[in-house]
Amino acid sequence: MSDRQKTHAAAAALDYIEDGMTIGLGSGSTAEIFVRLLAERVNNGLSIKGVPTSEQTAELARDLGVPLVEVDHVDHIAVTVDGADEVDGRFQLIKGGGGRHLREKIIAQASDLMVVIVDEGKLVDTLGKFPLPVEVDTFGFSIAAKQIFDALRSAGVKQPDVQLRRKGDGLAPFITDGGNYILDCACDAIPDARAVDHALKAIPGVVEHGLFINLARVVIVGEDNQARVMEL
Repeated sequence: MSDRQKTHAAAAALDYIEDGMTIGLGSGSTAEIFVRLLAERVNNGLSIKGVPTSEQTAELARDLGVPLVEVDHVDHIAVTVDGADEVDGRFQLIKGGGGRHLREKIIAQASDLMVVIVDEGKLVDTLGKFPLPVEVDTFGFSIAAKQIFDALRSAGVKQPDVQLRRKGDGLAPFITDGGNYILDCACDAIPDARAVDHALKAIPGVVEHGLFINLARVVIVGEDNQARVMEL
């Protein structure tokens, strides 16, 4: 049922795409569905250029015939369409379950509009049930982990648990597209996302975190038989 909801959300996002646009292409399962639907439009004559947020998205888009452009060759991104791991009522997000939130945030910040596509299960009252990913430099990451723990506590998270993300085999550390580690921070609840954002940004070694604040202006929620569009 979730795939059906994701497809409804991804299809509704196509309404924000116009001929001639440069589009940020998100990462993750729902964004992948959007890329596939977008490719059908391209094959039927839609002229767009895509800026992928991950190597995985870039590979999929190339395979499907979606024209891509390097981010450093772009002077304007009209719309970014991406998924999320959690969305609250203020359109604050947690992203980074796939470890690509650094590039996703760079592209979203550079876009005129960020459209978030999710299934109903991603809606929450308070962020934090999904572990918050924090991308860190590999040098001194254990020092950063202790400082991240302290920063989360100071920002109101009661019992954070900070763990190094590992690959599927459970042995080697997960490495991001940028060559960094990820520390997954189980928070249960984040009472003040802005305070956490501010505290984490002050830590040397923190490259980026998965809180997206003041970036999404449209959230499309896929339901069983349709999509619900919410705009700020």
